[in-house]
Amino acid sequence: MSTQKSIFLFFVLLGLQTGLSQEEDILSKLETIATIDQKVMMPMRDGVRLATDIYRPKTDEKVPIIFSRTPYNFNSWGDGERRTRTAERAYEAVSRGYAYVVQNERGRYFSEGEWDILGVPLTDGYDAFTWMKEQSWSNGKIGTYGCSSTAEWQMAVAALDHPAHAAMVPQGFGAGVGSVGDIVEQGNWYRGGAEQLLFFSWLYGVEHDKFKPRIPAGATQEDLIRISRFYDLAPENPPIDMAEALSHLPIQDILKNIHGKKEIFDKMVVRKPNDPQWYEGGLYHDTMEIGIPSFWFASWYDVSITPNLTLFNHVHNNSKDARIRDNQYLVIAPTLHCAYTRATENTIVGELSVGDARLNYQEQIYSWWDLWLKEESNDFKEKTPRVQFYTMGSNQWQSSEQWPPKNAKMKTFYLDSNGDANTLVGSGKLTRKRPSKDMPDTFTYDPMNPVSSLGGNVCCTGNAVKGGAFDQRIREGRTDILVYTTEALEEGVEVSGFIESTLYLSSDVKDTDLTIKLIDVHPNGEAYNLDETIQRIRYREGYDKEVFMEEGKVYKVDLTPMATSNFFKKGHKIRIEVSSSNFPRFARNLNTGGNNYDESESVVARNTIHHSKEYPSHIKLPIRK
Repeated sequence: MSTQKSIFLFFVLLGLQTGLSQEEDILSKLETIATIDQKVMMPMRDGVRLATDIYRPKTDEKVPIIFSRTPYNFNSWGDGERRTRTAERAYEAVSRGYAYVVQNERGRYFSEGEWDILGVPLTDGYDAFTWMKEQSWSNGKIGTYGCSSTAEWQMAVAALDHPAHAAMVPQGFGAGVGSVGDIVEQGNWYRGGAEQLLFFSWLYGVEHDKFKPRIPAGATQEDLIRISRFYDLAPENPPIDMAEALSHLPIQDILKNIHGKKEIFDKMVVRKPNDPQWYEGGLYHDTMEIGIPSFWFASWYDVSITPNLTLFNHVHNNSKDARIRDNQYLVIAPTLHCAYTRATENTIVGELSVGDARLNYQEQIYSWWDLWLKEESNDFKEKTPRVQFYTMGSNQWQSSEQWPPKNAKMKTFYLDSNGDANTLVGSGKLTRKRPSKDMPDTFTYDPMNPVSSLGGNVCCTGNAVKGGAFDQRIREGRTDILVYTTEALEEGVEVSGFIESTLYLSSDVKDTDLTIKLIDVHPNGEAYNLDETIQRIRYREGYDKEVFMEEGKVYKVDLTPMATSNFFKKGHKIRIEVSSSNFPRFARNLNTGGNNYDESESVVARNTIHHSKEYPSHIKLPIRK
């Protein structure tokens, strides 16, 4: 009897005595339909071997492959949601006639080598495709699949143009996007030149120590299967109050301060947005040509909705191959990061119900795989809109041939006030009429008392920030928040597309940040956030240079676009908040003009937003008729 069958028999017998857990049950079901080959050590060109589990139908026919490559633990023994999910996905794939292959990036768990974010070198992905293509049971067609860290590596590897890489389904893929057009986030490390602190928290939870236990080189597959039943090599870090941890200064010492593993972090925290090292790793940049059909999945309350949509547009509009341009599809759900299938008939995001946001995700994805991996003549392209997007407020799925929808027209709303837009009870308003007089609004930004994040488009920050829509009024009593609101709408308005923001700023410091937040205000006063962004002022003229301010001068600042699809109902109001901090979603600017990452002392800034005929601070909303 094979080693794999012996192991499964052990669990079946155990289940007869103790009752099968959900995980053991799905593994038993999987064994009945699949040939299972675990801890296959797939060789890379430099001799490093990557731990790989293979589940394939019990058939003599050649089958296509769905490939998931991940830094996360998929060891099938023991407890764990990810492990159960792996077995469930394998069962789904095998039952539909596909092999499901899941592999750890180099340096993760049982894979050999040293880990770096996105599993560089890129050649690992290419070599894995070659190995799988050459297997006797493979039909030579491989599709890549996964969300977040199992998605983010796919784009750069797709640009290597391996002949077996037939299609991909990247979901929640923002941390794999380096630079696309004017978007320079470098894998979600930055937004508008300000650090997003999500990776500070994420790396604490996932990075393996350089002194971690290691399997001896050359261990056999049988040894690895046996060992994996007792040791899964998963780090179990001490619990941390991440909200407190992220408050530490200087930010380059945040992980050191909580005794975290910091080798990769130390390299990344000192990189500026245009550092050449961002272009040497596993990030995708728009100089790279994606040459495969792609079915993209994004969500409104994910950390990088604008970069995600910008990348879809880039490939759909600019690919050199018309066939590739025509085979790009997109779904945008009203959920948090990677929470597509958690949508219910009453989907709650944060504290707001966005209605019945369910969608037949699996049916569509496997129809996509059937088209490209089995080369079946099916009706995917006839039945599936180019873009499926969920509109909050009206709480319905809609479709379009492009993003933004073709009939979305940009309309300008100007900031105006009597010079006292501070707080919810100030005179700030959004109006279609350009102000004639400059009655600027001034607020004091103290980095040691920043505006604290409340909900938003976030991921991976532990207890520091809870994502989604929350009533913002609890923050709008602060005098360092400027509030601008329309009159109550006389009829409903759908906003679907990118939201552009231009603010005119003067300050008494060399450098500061500007933040903006788009909000739907309900008739009872509840004010729910839709999207938010930030701009570090030194990078207002581009990320390849730093240009500081001079006191007394007014500067035009274009912020990174926001994105949403929301129906503002009759009687609702459209609101924006303007400030200089949204912490700990984004790192605080200490206002000194220094490196910021190695500083502990700050300067208090007096920041002024101008709005007049000469300085028309405004937002542009894509209004859909």
